[in-house]
Amino acid sequence: MTTYFLSVKDISKAKGPDPDLSFEGIGPDKLAADIVQAMRSDDLFQRWRAKQPEPDEVDPSLGVTDPGASATGELSPGDRHDVTLTTSLPMRIVKHRLNLLIGSSWELRDTK
Repeated sequence: MTTYFLSVKDISKAKGPDPDLSFEGIGPDKLAADIVQAMRSDDLFQRWRAKQPEPDEVDPSLGVTDPGASATGELSPGDRHDVTLTTSLPMRIVKHRLNLLIGSSWELRDTK
């Protein structure tokens, strides 16, 4: 298991490129809940895959899940939202799902 320490500076702008797949919420708790759901379930992946020009050609390994993933969120000084995500998923999967949910609004601060 890897723990990812993530930050989102402006949660109001934390949107992915596709509104149908993007984070729609306010606050660190909702953000953490949506992130953990994206890691535990392949729902976000399946919705993204269906929108691709050739869905059958999408690498199925991008749909791997971690039912044991967990996340917590908190508001930190300076209106920064911090999320601690613990998962067995590799960074390439975490990055893909975060980009779908919140675009480039996130920053990886550390891993453990």
